[in-house]
Amino acid sequence: MKVARYGTAIVVLHAITHGLHGLAHVKIPVPLSSLQSVFIVAVIFLAPIIAAILLWTKFHRIGNWFLLSSMAGAILFGVYNHLLVISSDHVSQVSFANWGLLFQITATLTLIIDGLGCWIGVWGLKTIPQLEEAS
Repeated sequence: MKVARYGTAIVVLHAITHGLHGLAHVKIPVPLSSLQSVFIVAVIFLAPIIAAILLWTKFHRIGNWFLLSSMAGAILFGVYNHLLVISSDHVSQVSFANWGLLFQITATLTLIIDGLGCWIGVWGLKTIPQLEEAS
C-alpha cells in the first residue's frame, strides 16, 4: 500500500505541475501540434490517472507499469520539446517575463517530478514479487 500512496501522491503532483505548465502554454501562447496534443492527453494526463487507480487494485503490477511508462514518456517528451528541438516550446525561446516564468519553472519541475514517478514505478515493480511471495 505504501507504493500506492506514493504513486498516487506523485500523480497528483504530476497533474498539478503539468496543468500549470499547460496554462503557461495557453497564456504565452506556445502552440502545440495536434499530435503533441493527443500525446499529452493520452500519455501525460490519462495514463498516470489510470496508473494511480490501478495501484489500489489487484492490478497494481499493471499500475506500476503504467506509472513508469507514462512518467518516462512525459520525461522524453519534455526533454525533446523543451531542451533539444529549437522551437517556440524550447526553454531558451520563452522569456522569463509574465507567464514565461511559470513556463520555465514548470518545465523544470515536470522533469524532476516525473523522474520521481519513474523511480516509484520501478520501486513498485521491484517490491511486487516480495509482496506476492509473502501472500
